[in-house]
Amino acid sequence: MSQKVLLNATEVNIILHRLACQLIENHNDFSNTVLIGLQPRGKYLANRLAGMLKDEYKIKNLQLGHLDITFYRDDFRRGEKTLEANSTEINVHVEDKKVVFIDDVLHTGRSIRAALTAIQSFGRPTEIELLTLIDRRFSRHLPIQPNYRGRQVDAINNEKVKVNWLENEGEDAVYLIQN
Repeated sequence: MSQKVLLNATEVNIILHRLACQLIENHNDFSNTVLIGLQPRGKYLANRLAGMLKDEYKIKNLQLGHLDITFYRDDFRRGEKTLEANSTEINVHVEDKKVVFIDDVLHTGRSIRAALTAIQSFGRPTEIELLTLIDRRFSRHLPIQPNYRGRQVDAINNEKVKVNWLENEGEDAVYLIQN
């Protein structure tokens, strides 16, 4: 098994600033927008972007939540490995709001499909957008595309994209892993 660095810490930081600026362009003061990090790994990206928007871009009205999609997945109970649920932390109303789903890697699109179903338990948003750090564009099973993407990666099916976050793995980096 070999791995190649796709993004180092500096490149991840540059991409995060670009994504934050794109969000500001489209959502202004965020008064009608809710950022939703998809559990488990999208929460790290969502938290990082929210911190950046608040601290560096002085956005005051930012609303952030984390959504667990485990029981909405179409592969729940299909594999040998039992899926473990994460916590959902949505303390805001999404009814008539713009929602931005945030996830680290967009691969098949199945997690986003599950998130679209799961968010309905919290209200009916007027609009849903998708922000992803890595877009594996050639491996999609569903017709789902991101509104905001950090980087496109053309990985073949036996390759895996792994995003490491400082808060979890001790470094900011993105790797392409070949089996």
